[in-house]
Amino acid sequence: MSPAARHAAEAFRALHLAPDLIILPNAWDAVSARVLAEAGAKAVATSSAAVAWSHGYADGDHLPPMRLVATLEAIVRVLPVPLTADLESGYADKLDDFREFVRWVVGAGVAGINLEDQAGSCGLLCAKIEAARAAAAAEGVPLFVNARTDVLLKGTHVGEAGVAEALRRGGLYRSAGADGFFVPTLVDEAQIKAVVEGVPLPLNLMVWPGMPTGARLRELGVKRISSATWPARAALDALRQAASAYLATGDSEPLIAAAGPRLDYNAWFKR
Repeated sequence: MSPAARHAAEAFRALHLAPDLIILPNAWDAVSARVLAEAGAKAVATSSAAVAWSHGYADGDHLPPMRLVATLEAIVRVLPVPLTADLESGYADKLDDFREFVRWVVGAGVAGINLEDQAGSCGLLCAKIEAARAAAAAEGVPLFVNARTDVLLKGTHVGEAGVAEALRRGGLYRSAGADGFFVPTLVDEAQIKAVVEGVPLPLNLMVWPGMPTGARLRELGVKRISSATWPARAALDALRQAASAYLATGDSEPLIAAAGPRLDYNAWFKR
């Protein structure tokens, strides 16, 4: 594996040891990732849904895995900061197939991955965490493995029962070797604090209505926040509005105004 890949993984891991909150924006292709880096991101994540949409697929393990790998390669080529990739549930249930997929992902140059249980079997995700760590180690890359539980997102458990189940799963994923724990839709301060204290891993939350401020999340001990599909939705809605205004009359001014400053995108990608 290239020294650049190892360096990116080490740099991403180091962010988790620093005192500040890691604010992760989620990209879907090379240009969106570079825009987010130019905006000041210290690391960039992918959104599985936004990547799938950009290829004309629905979220939920429907994207052909090698299209994801090609997307990751394209992003890493132009991104000056570490990239962590959302692998959904891993695009394979057979562990041999999954290990091979992780080797391709690591070969693309990513610094970290998310793996989710989709509120299903804890045992399967535990096995995948172990397999991912082993596959990355074999390539000489200290990949950051972030384990995500969807019990709250999917609504299989709610309220205090949901927090209790998240705590149980977080303990299992930590024992399996996860480096971080991700609990989407967790926004209640008391519940956030319970997870921070109950699972000794860096806690990752997802931007969600009702979420505390960044300053308050720092106070509660949260380590990472991910923007999920919100950047893609913002970009797509801006496109929809600008295109609607243009198509309604053929007047160019609304489209030109929506484009903002004339940035030299070509300069970012010249080699």
